[in-house]
Amino acid sequence: MNEHLEVANPVRTKAIMERYGLHTKKSLGQNFLTDLNVLKNIVSAAEITDQDNVIEIGPGIGALTEQLALNAKQVVALEIDEQLIQVLDEVLMDYHNVKILNQDVLQANLPETIATQFDDPTRPIKVVANLPYYITTPILMQLLTSPVKWDAIVVMMQKEVAQRLAATPGNKSYGSLTLAVQYRMDTKIAFDVSRKVFIPAPNVDSAIVVLKPRSQALAVQPFDEKSMFRLIKGCFAHRRKSLYNNLQSIFGKTEEIRAQINAILDLTEISPQIRPERLSLDQFILLTNTFHDKGLLS
Repeated sequence: MNEHLEVANPVRTKAIMERYGLHTKKSLGQNFLTDLNVLKNIVSAAEITDQDNVIEIGPGIGALTEQLALNAKQVVALEIDEQLIQVLDEVLMDYHNVKILNQDVLQANLPETIATQFDDPTRPIKVVANLPYYITTPILMQLLTSPVKWDAIVVMMQKEVAQRLAATPGNKSYGSLTLAVQYRMDTKIAFDVSRKVFIPAPNVDSAIVVLKPRSQALAVQPFDEKSMFRLIKGCFAHRRKSLYNNLQSIFGKTEEIRAQINAILDLTEISPQIRPERLSLDQFILLTNTFHDKGLLS
């Protein structure tokens, strides 16, 4: 095998797969990236330096891991596929700043992982990953609701999902997932990735999304995050309906409830006929707190 070639080189990738008898597992959303420029651009988008600790999710055969190891202080990679652990240990054996853990990120205790696996857990901590398409949202929410204070989360995902994360009010991609992410992080799409640079090629193109802690604090905090997101989810339950009609579906359609909804919308200066996709995060927080103040939301 051409050991001097980087893992992402298509020749090396195919040689590794042949040597270990590997076949990508559709059930785990495995697609191996074979474009070195894309990998280097991911590392660049994450602004990885030799001061950073990095958690990678789903390293595969180590193509991105290798590029992270060349730039970061330490890399801890969580791989759910037990078959790949030996492969990664051998492929990355020359990189002494890499640890491979056979773990499912959705089951992992991330604060404990950081505290026990990094030599200095006080260093800046970043997540960099090529996320499996079928569990992108659960993994993102696991990261965002974790008590860990991430310095950055830089992830590859289906382009359509990336557009939802970065959408603005009024955009057709704007929805409850947009608000769940933007409530916590500043969001931008760094660049698109063609489906043609993977083995095997997926059915859709991808994009790299960069999430960083909000640079501007929210003007007002919701009285309760879970209540706010329940309200948001309910408001987007019927995207083609007006805000007023969605609120009726949430709270009820009695004359008393309708009168209360109208009064709250009047108080918050939000049109009953507006569609939820046109409301900003601040407006959803205002609605949440006002419904709570009026005793309709607990």
